[in-house]
Amino acid sequence: MTFSFRPRPSVVRRDSGLYAYERALARRGLTPVAGVDEAGRGACAGPLVVSAVVLRREIPGLGDSKLLTPAVRERLFTLIMKFAHVETVIIPPEVIDTRGLHKCNVEGMRRAIARLSFVPEYILTDGFPVPGLPAPSLAVWKGDQVAACVAAASIVAKVTRDRIMTSLDAEFPQYGFAEHKGYTTLQHRLALQEHGPCDHHRFSFVTVSRRIRENGDVGAA
Repeated sequence: MTFSFRPRPSVVRRDSGLYAYERALARRGLTPVAGVDEAGRGACAGPLVVSAVVLRREIPGLGDSKLLTPAVRERLFTLIMKFAHVETVIIPPEVIDTRGLHKCNVEGMRRAIARLSFVPEYILTDGFPVPGLPAPSLAVWKGDQVAACVAAASIVAKVTRDRIMTSLDAEFPQYGFAEHKGYTTLQHRLALQEHGPCDHHRFSFVTVSRRIRENGDVGAA
């Protein structure tokens, strides 16, 4: 089902604070508001993690997860899990290879929202529109920097994925997953060139597929 309803026009200044979108929607009776974001879209190893968050109170210090230190993200993660409704979807590399990254991203956002125990009145997504959501929605450019619920979702997704990649590092120490979390850093590219990909790499990504074409083999299982 597709919703065409939009709240009455309202100007939300990007310098009005992180809670400006939620407050503007609340003034029109549209509450609670869910934020959705992902982590791992640009990585060539590890899962895509998508989180949906509905804040039950304001949490000081929220911001774009990429701009926060790991220690701050962990502290905020604990507060978000305590003071918000949270659902997370983890999409493994083999599904990304089969279905495609963007399709997995969109489906992950739908699934995360569907897992909430209630239907939010409004949904804010980071960057691009997501059709097929169960409530009216708005795609917010750089939403993790301007909307609190999206920022919270970005933190939950980032911390969840970082923990997964750190645990994989113990199993596959040759790749340095604990350091670069599967992104295509120089360290990761060099490790990939030396050892080949493992089962947790995304074989449809050019960095990995090029290594296989050049060497004709697959690394650690």
